[in-house]
Amino acid sequence: MNVDHEVSELVKYIKKLGSKNAEGKYSVKYGVLFNDDEVANVFEALVGTLKAAKKRGIVTFQGEILLQRVHDNVDVILLKDE
Repeated sequence: MNVDHEVSELVKYIKKLGSKNAEGKYSVKYGVLFNDDEVANVFEALVGTLKAAKKRGIVTFQGEILLQRVHDNVDVILLKDE
């Protein structure tokens, strides 16, 4: 899969697993995203896809990289609906 396709898949899963926050943007906890079976089957490297999406301004989250357990309660927020 190419990066553009993976990022568009990520957007789909954030909308599916998340909910709209006070600003009307979709938000999902990293732990929810990471622990979803479907997400695990689609993405070889979820962290890499999240980093690429953040660099493109499509999502935002606190910190540079997200790690399982340590960052399970960090919100991944969808900025652009690609």
